[in-house]
Amino acid sequence: MGIGATAGVAAIGGVALTANASSDSGSSSLSSSDSLVFDPDAYTKLTTTVTDTNDKDHTVVYHFWKAITYVAEPVDATYQSLVVSVPVEIDGKAVDASDAPILLANSVGGYMPSSVATATGVGAGGMSGGGAAPSASASTASNANGNTNATGGATAGNQLLALAAGYVVIEPGARGRTLKNSDGEYYGTAPAAIVDLKAAVRYIRSNKGRIPGDVERIVSAGTSAGGALSSLLGASGDSPAYDKYLKEIGAADASDAIFATGAWCPITDLEHADGAYEWNWGGNDLSTGKLVDQTVSKALQAQFAEYQAGLKLRGLGGFGPLNARNLDTYLVKQYLEPSATTYLAALSDSARATYLKANTFITWSGGKATFTWADFLTHVGARKKDAPAFDAFDLSAGENNEFGAGTTLARHFTAYGAKNDSTGLTTKRVASDIPAKLDLMNPMHHLAGKANPNRSKHWWIRLGTKDSDTSLTVAANLAARLGDLGDDVNHLYYWDEGHGANTDPGDFITWIAQVTNHRGPKNK
Repeated sequence: MGIGATAGVAAIGGVALTANASSDSGSSSLSSSDSLVFDPDAYTKLTTTVTDTNDKDHTVVYHFWKAITYVAEPVDATYQSLVVSVPVEIDGKAVDASDAPILLANSVGGYMPSSVATATGVGAGGMSGGGAAPSASASTASNANGNTNATGGATAGNQLLALAAGYVVIEPGARGRTLKNSDGEYYGTAPAAIVDLKAAVRYIRSNKGRIPGDVERIVSAGTSAGGALSSLLGASGDSPAYDKYLKEIGAADASDAIFATGAWCPITDLEHADGAYEWNWGGNDLSTGKLVDQTVSKALQAQFAEYQAGLKLRGLGGFGPLNARNLDTYLVKQYLEPSATTYLAALSDSARATYLKANTFITWSGGKATFTWADFLTHVGARKKDAPAFDAFDLSAGENNEFGAGTTLARHFTAYGAKNDSTGLTTKRVASDIPAKLDLMNPMHHLAGKANPNRSKHWWIRLGTKDSDTSLTVAANLAARLGDLGDDVNHLYYWDEGHGANTDPGDFITWIAQVTNHRGPKNK
């Protein structure tokens, strides 16, 4: 969603925005790559109108810093830069955001590149294909699984609402998997995106006292692959595993830990995602009406059962140990029935009656919805992806490209995928560097066993019940582990919503105030 220097109007997620650049502007804020010092005077003054979730308009005057390179030795400053938006007046009242929470909102989707280089206002970051389109026998530009997961901007309304609430909004770009240099080398594959986001956090924290906002109260947000990266940012704070990568790009010498994490439909735990997907959607037809190869599906389900048992998780709400035999019951009772109940209770009597008549698998009694897992799967219908969903035998999945290296477009990252490779381009073995990269890209790696003590302790996790871009277990397992660790977890599913849904953005903004103990905009 772009905001031009001239009057313009855009709407996303029910939030309307208009912006005008005033004549009061500072010097250009494009920083040189050899400086990591934030210039507090290099802003442009803009005005926006934000419509909140109650359809009330708010006029917000804010200072906007154009793309600032956040590392001293960028590989590609087009992506390794961020923009900053700071409210100075809300509905005619001057506000001081010097100690406000900082919303760090990424726009990554599908592990693709994300750039704010040309952004001219809040909420204007977005994805970019970057570089030449992948080609050869394994193409990641388009594939049977639809694995682009490119909805990184689905929660852009959060930035607008955060600004209207008096928060500082910082939007970082990041390298992504399709970026390729003139020598044909891919320079945005794993772990580039998470390294960049960590570098952005370090830049912010190193500029304490210069950059507006409370650098100890950074709240990350992202959707899909961006949600996975937001989760990873929260789980891996200050992990030394990333130090060499951060040093290579000249990241600031500061902490990269964040205070709280917002993650919508995170596409994560990739090395186990194929098994999780088959456990969840293995019996659902493709959109063609055909089942996937059941030999493959059942083999992957067996792998998932072993993995799930090894996690030794306990369900939230006192459910007890989770395993592949009771996860369906857990998901129904902990998430799905409450989600359906909330949805139905909000309908008028006539609308509810109509919905229940069309969805007879739901029993509505005493103001609560109940149903079986099997009937829920039938209700969802066609699965989005073939099997395997993520490590495709023909290397066609976006995630295969995410683990590409050098001039190699795509690689297998699971033993099962490599063993069953159908391209003839591999040795049918996972490359030796892959396991370490998987650890760098998986938040569960930092939470299992002796969990990272510098992780975020506050988590907002959301997912649509009809989201078959990944398994419903991915978010549920993440939440369960965080609950086991005693973290504050706010996790729910949106009934009948698909990938990238964000139906309670106002609640997220309120949650930020609650967990950061922010008392609202401070008037000057």
